[in-house]
Amino acid sequence: MAMWQGAMDNRGFQQGSFNSFRSSSSDEDLMDIPGTAMDFSMRDDVPPLDGEIEEDKSYNGGGIGSSNRMMDFLEEPIPGVGTYDDFNTIDWVREKSRDRDRHREITNKSKESTWALIHSVSDAFSGWLLMLLIGLLSGSLAGLIDISAHWMTDLKEGICTEGFWFNHEHCCWNSDHVTFEDRDKCPEWNSWSQLIISTDEGAFAYIVNYFMYVLWALLFAFLAVSLVKVFAPYACGSGIPEIKTILSGFIIRGYLGKWTLIIKTITLVLAVSSGLSLGKEGPLVHVACCCGNILCHCFNKYRKNEAKRREVLSAAAAAGVSVAFGAPIGGVLFSLEEVSYYFPLKTLWRSFFAALVAAFTLRSINPFGNSRLVLFYVEFHTPWHLFELVPFILLGIFGGLWGALFIRTNIAWCRKRKTTQLGKYPVVEVLVVTAITAILAFPNEYTRMSTSELISELFNDCGLLDSSKLCDYENRFNTSKGGELPDRPAGVGVYSAMWQLALTLILKIVITIFTFGMKIPSGLFIPSMAVGAIAGRLLGVGMEQLAYYHHDWAIFNSWCSQGADCITPGLYAMVGAAACLGGVTRMTVSLVVIMFELTGGLEYIVPLMAAAMTSKWVADALGREGIYDAHIRLNGYPFLEAKEEFAHKTLAMDVMKPRRNDPLLTVLTQDSMTVEDVETIISETTYSGFPVVVSRESQRLVGFVLRRDLIISIENARKKQDGVVSTSIIYFTEHSPPMPPYTPPTLKLRNILDLSPFTVTDLTPMEIVVDIFRKLGLRQCLVTHNGRLLGIITKKDVLKHIAQMANQDPDSILFN
Repeated sequence: MAMWQGAMDNRGFQQGSFNSFRSSSSDEDLMDIPGTAMDFSMRDDVPPLDGEIEEDKSYNGGGIGSSNRMMDFLEEPIPGVGTYDDFNTIDWVREKSRDRDRHREITNKSKESTWALIHSVSDAFSGWLLMLLIGLLSGSLAGLIDISAHWMTDLKEGICTEGFWFNHEHCCWNSDHVTFEDRDKCPEWNSWSQLIISTDEGAFAYIVNYFMYVLWALLFAFLAVSLVKVFAPYACGSGIPEIKTILSGFIIRGYLGKWTLIIKTITLVLAVSSGLSLGKEGPLVHVACCCGNILCHCFNKYRKNEAKRREVLSAAAAAGVSVAFGAPIGGVLFSLEEVSYYFPLKTLWRSFFAALVAAFTLRSINPFGNSRLVLFYVEFHTPWHLFELVPFILLGIFGGLWGALFIRTNIAWCRKRKTTQLGKYPVVEVLVVTAITAILAFPNEYTRMSTSELISELFNDCGLLDSSKLCDYENRFNTSKGGELPDRPAGVGVYSAMWQLALTLILKIVITIFTFGMKIPSGLFIPSMAVGAIAGRLLGVGMEQLAYYHHDWAIFNSWCSQGADCITPGLYAMVGAAACLGGVTRMTVSLVVIMFELTGGLEYIVPLMAAAMTSKWVADALGREGIYDAHIRLNGYPFLEAKEEFAHKTLAMDVMKPRRNDPLLTVLTQDSMTVEDVETIISETTYSGFPVVVSRESQRLVGFVLRRDLIISIENARKKQDGVVSTSIIYFTEHSPPMPPYTPPTLKLRNILDLSPFTVTDLTPMEIVVDIFRKLGLRQCLVTHNGRLLGIITKKDVLKHIAQMANQDPDSILFN
């Protein structure tokens, strides 16, 4: 019976195969999907995680004569020892212990010399310097993406003759031929029909513009999916499910590497510009984490420790949300609430600093020319009233229903993509969805504009200077309240906009289901917010007209007099956006903070809280998982959710391997196995590690050794030391007994042995075992009975057991 199935099928152990097992700790090396060959090549710019193992100075030799000496090959750290294979989980306890040892050594040395003191200070300061660099790079890339996406989106409709690099808005800014009513029209901006057939009027001009819109959309989408497929397969999707899994300790090499960053940045611009129902906000978290991972290689403290690197990635995720929404505080809370697995107080401070620097950098770039960090920033000035909590809660219910519906249908479609021929043709799928989206979007001005511009339009509080159809009210200039407009009857433009928005809502709801999860960068924040904003604006206009025509009703007469400015439709749009985003992601606190940072008003926190909580309750009643957790489970990642309670009364002996009637546990003995015996066990099994016992008869536990460390150490001994042969005895003890003359040298591997593996008894409740795995981030736990080794429980075993108890498929857990 398999003691421990690794994430990948190790193909045995052969002499001379050391290079095939050497691995960089970096995520730079591109790793294909599971089942393909793995590249663990060493690179100069991506050093490995060294073992950082102390020399064992207590050994004074063994055996008689020079040929009988015990060889300790780990007095100097061997490259690769202490690192992890791809698609495996790190050992949090070991990594934190290493960092404490490193810090203790630096502190002790700082008292010896001035140079050591300077080194200690620079080591302490390196974390803040790294946060500064992450914030600067993340903010710069976000500004570049915003500017490029805005320009390429407008390119689908025309081009600026004064300079092709200007988007529509910038092109008309300095024009002398622009009127207030037609400020989007200027002679410097030419549509494609004007360039091709010299006119912008008539059916043929409409067809030309229609054709060019669809053609540009298909071109952008084709370039995006082709670049992802050829250069960086990990650049697709939003990246947040994988970021959550990586932050929990999982290794996915290449996911946060250089190529992924470059291709994701380029293709994100292309995907957003194609007009597909997706956003750039989620992928910006992936981009920021790529920046954090790459910059970690400049600092030994983070390059050589996987746990410390994950603290940096948590802060980078906060910086990503900060530049995505212009919400530094919301970004920190998002990292804490949604993506981070381990979030100490020090990481909270550094996340705040990284988010601050990223937001400041983006503000300095000013990508939208309005001194704001996002396109849909808005300020409301009209207070809300207690009765309005009823429609706000209704929006929360709608958001919860939409969230549950979207998750179920999107997961079903993604599962179909993974299990059918559809998944083999990602380019065709992207082009078909893009064509359908572009063809249906062009006739409707609200689907033709970018989703961020649509949200900005829906959030807008109509004023005297607005020329939008949503602000086409009758008697709009008859006001006695200065710049504020009272509630007033809707005009023809408003009714027309309502019908167009209703059609837009249907299209967004349906097409987003098929768009999210395709092999291009695709975020879900903006499409979800758009669905909620449309529903909220429709409800807000309805409430506004109801209050205008029936202000004498009991529900209105106490607070809404005739001609007063009672209802703000833009506020309803904002609450609806928060409700739908909360229904899909199940965010609460961070969502409310992000939304109030967008509006700049504290007085709207209560409506946002009411909608967000209602949305979460309704969505949780229909399905416990958010969209990111659902995609984690779909992909089989070993993510142990800290928010879920384990309430089943099972014991460790019910989960451990081997089970009853299974073959005995495969173990190594501390002083009686030869190199050949160990190599045979390695070649005949796929286990990721082996318990070491005193003897097979006693089964008294000594420690635990990882398969990878064994392979690298034995190969290194064969290459660098004379006399090590297949019959050499391997010792995991402190000393070796005297050996007869002329026997092969023994091999001491005690320094790769974990002498304090975590153990539980066979009668330990699984509720406690699951809690231990969650809070300590364990890879495996050994099970004993009266001090004798019985079996092993791995993280994969725990996840399979939880799935089985929840009546889910335990075989869906693919990795350890």
